[in-house]
Amino acid sequence: MERVSSIFSQILKFFPKAIFEAAVAHHHGEKHAKGMTCWSQFVALLFCHLGGARSLREIIGGLAASEGKLRHLGIDRAPTRSTLAYANKHRPWQIYPEVFRQLLTVCQADAKSLKRRFRFQHPLLSLDSTLISVCLSMFDWAKYVQTKGAVKLHLVLNHQGYLPQYAVISDGKTADVKVAQQMEFSPGTMLVMDRGYEDHGWWRRLTLAGVYFVTRLKDSTGYAILAERAVPDGTILRDEEIVLLSEKNHADPMRLRRIEVWVEEKQDTLVFVTNHPKLAASTIAAIYKDRWQIELFFKAIKQSLRIKTFIGTSENAVHIQIWTALIAMLLVRYLQLRSTWNWSFSNLLALLRQQLFVYRDLWIWMNQPFRPPLEIDSAQLALGLT
Repeated sequence: MERVSSIFSQILKFFPKAIFEAAVAHHHGEKHAKGMTCWSQFVALLFCHLGGARSLREIIGGLAASEGKLRHLGIDRAPTRSTLAYANKHRPWQIYPEVFRQLLTVCQADAKSLKRRFRFQHPLLSLDSTLISVCLSMFDWAKYVQTKGAVKLHLVLNHQGYLPQYAVISDGKTADVKVAQQMEFSPGTMLVMDRGYEDHGWWRRLTLAGVYFVTRLKDSTGYAILAERAVPDGTILRDEEIVLLSEKNHADPMRLRRIEVWVEEKQDTLVFVTNHPKLAASTIAAIYKDRWQIELFFKAIKQSLRIKTFIGTSENAVHIQIWTALIAMLLVRYLQLRSTWNWSFSNLLALLRQQLFVYRDLWIWMNQPFRPPLEIDSAQLALGLT
């Protein structure tokens, strides 16, 4: 029978050592380093997320308990708590966004084969952020309001496979739209976001760049109706062409569509705006409804991975922990995409935690997780018993 390494070891093969070491070298990650390598740090942090470890003690204890199986992971022994804590505080966090992007390239190649949720060909991206509360007395660099601390994760989610495509970590006070203005989107992209991203100058720049968006207006935003489009009988109440009052005196004012939709389950009317001139109003409403996927992403990463509590209090350590959580999230999503079994994210992660140091072929387990173990040959059973 072909010998296999542990499930965890096979997962780590998605991160070629040569590419990882190139990222380390690019950011001088091991300059003046003694003892633990950046790879050992990465293995420990990935174990933190995938194994559900809640502290440095649990990370080190979990790895040390599997001491005989660590060589398959590319490390000789479990690091000490002080060594890992020091590395999290001082090793450059910029290594891990590069590792994330390398894995994302692999995931996107598989996601291309998935059936599209919508018939249009525009790449559909959601843009949103989530606050992660921290104790201000311990994380004094992360002041949010006078008595509370927080960091903010800004995320772009690609709806083709629901993969995180781009992320920025900031302090809790940074405005969402300020971060969004620094992002670049390809022409033809369809961007969906909530009303926190209302900035008419930025919307104009997106429109001129050929980027479409679907969002909601703040209640205080003024507009003038230019024309009304015919709407079919059903949940679409209005489809209007409008110009924002902030644009009215512009030589070439930006024209938008304002769409009113009756939402039966909420027994309420929702209003959307878009700069796309042709898509059906019902499609615009469905696009905004699919924005809920980014909320589910935030819920999953907070509930399932180690991101609500931190194993280090420095800004560098927090950045490293969040980026390795995103890598773990992307990794589990990649396993979902490739598996023939209908896994939910939470179920896959829960069972994966129990299998990390089991010696079994990863893809046989992924595709047939409840298949009984192979029976031992009767001749083998007889050895030593007769």
